[in-house]
Order: sequence, then structure tokens, then C-alpha cells
Amino acid sequence: MISSPCIKICEIDRASRLCRGCGRSLNEIAQWGSLSEAQRLQIMATLPQRLRDAGLPFPAAPGSGT
Repeated sequence: MISSPCIKICEIDRASRLCRGCGRSLNEIAQWGSLSEAQRLQIMATLPQRLRDAGLPFPAAPGSGT
């Protein structure tokens, strides 16, 4: 199974050009399946801070109760 930060909130923020749901760029989303697991985990570790830096909230995963 491929690790993914996708939470099914797929909307690209115009200013930051990041997905509002997961924080990935369009390029990262397009390449996700061809990245190694280590590369995916490395990117995923940066997503909360990346969204904060862009002034976007880090959404709670569906079903998390928050």
C-alpha cells in the first residue's frame, strides 16, 4: 500500500499552489505513485509546516473527530 496524505479535500490554493487538503504541490501529486516510500514519507513530514507557512490550516483527517 502506498502511503498518502490525501484526505479527499482536493482543492488547489491559488496563492500557494498547494492542495488545501494535503499540502502537496500539483507536481508532487502527479509524481506520487512513482516516488519511493522514503521520498513520500519525507514529503509527508513537511506538509503541516508547509501549510502553516502558506497561511492554510492543516485539516483533520476524516473520522478523526477534530
